[in-house]
Amino acid sequence: MRPGGDQIIPRPQSVWVRPNNPFSNLDHSVLRSTDILVERIKKFSATVQHVSPAQDARASAVLIPIFNGDSGPELVLTRRSQDLTNHKGEISFPGGRLDGGESALDAALREAHEEIDLDPNHVEVIGQLTPLNTYVSKSHIVPIVGFLKDKPSLHACNAEVDRVFTVPVVDLVRMDTYAEEQWGEPPDQFSLHFFYLDDETIWGATGRMLYQIISIGLAD
Repeated sequence: MRPGGDQIIPRPQSVWVRPNNPFSNLDHSVLRSTDILVERIKKFSATVQHVSPAQDARASAVLIPIFNGDSGPELVLTRRSQDLTNHKGEISFPGGRLDGGESALDAALREAHEEIDLDPNHVEVIGQLTPLNTYVSKSHIVPIVGFLKDKPSLHACNAEVDRVFTVPVVDLVRMDTYAEEQWGEPPDQFSLHFFYLDDETIWGATGRMLYQIISIGLAD
């Protein structure tokens, strides 16, 4: 696997690692086409399934910014500050809690503007992924997907973000990048998706969103 940076992963004692990459025998060429991926996300979003919030989960949203880069579609990601209470130093999409009366879309665009200086007027909203619940931070997250017509010039602009970077979607299915792990003992096992970059490791809720994007892109 690629180095993955210096993030400490809190693995339990019982971990099973999937021995093969499920993407290895698939045609990855679609992941080099921004137009095709965007259209497939739009189609998926039209039939996205409802997911009920977990008990006491707080309503949250993230923006998944996609733009056309040198290798096809690329995603904008952030590294969370080490000073935060939850998920410190982890990789995430810009986002956060919904303010009173705010929609998930409004919150995602606002947070992206506050965290990485992304102008909401430069975002074409193309849909959303399946919502998900997190259990450490007790969040119910709605992932909003937005297309950027040009490669953004972004920077971390508040205390919650240490770094802003981009990654080509096609890089996420490399044999030395993706891994799946099962944590815990039956019947309470659950899967986690890991993406090892040269200098960062993406996992947790963000890993689940990346896996969704890849699965949507590779679906027939």
